[in-house]
Amino acid sequence: MDVSAWFFESIESIVKTVVVGLAAYATLIFMLRVSGKRTLSKMNMFDWVVTVAMGSIMASVLVSDGVSYLQGITAFATLIAAQFAVTSLSVRSETFASWVKASPTILYYRGEYLHEAMRKQRVPMSEVLSAIRQSGQGAPREIAAVVLEASGELIVMNEVNADQSVTLQQADNWQGVSPMES
Repeated sequence: MDVSAWFFESIESIVKTVVVGLAAYATLIFMLRVSGKRTLSKMNMFDWVVTVAMGSIMASVLVSDGVSYLQGITAFATLIAAQFAVTSLSVRSETFASWVKASPTILYYRGEYLHEAMRKQRVPMSEVLSAIRQSGQGAPREIAAVVLEASGELIVMNEVNADQSVTLQQADNWQGVSPMES
């Protein structure tokens, strides 16, 4: 067993990793820039999968002798094209969008914790309270709503009047919430 190969194989393998790594990095940055801002937006479930896959491809290109630079770039292009297609279809079809993107969920509304929604989304009360504190509010009674966004972010709304409730109507449990005028 040659333990030295665990630490150093050859100078050629090191040079290949540096050269291909820099080329793949530059190409990925260029491809992401060309694909538009949407590719780099806050992540929903599909975006997260694409990001993890891109990281895996980058790692394979860098350290695997069996994956060429051109194969890696082709894989990047394929994922970016798939991302572009999914986001384009999501904009054009609400049905398609509902298949690939999660809806926001209201977890707290006007003094009432929505325990069923919190249980379904696996969000403990401590996280709702943490979001309220992070928003600069001292107590739940000082806010109108806490919403779990599709990205997993908890959003605290200080007030919800008739004009603002339109943003909450996108939530998957809006019908279960009794809207009140402020």
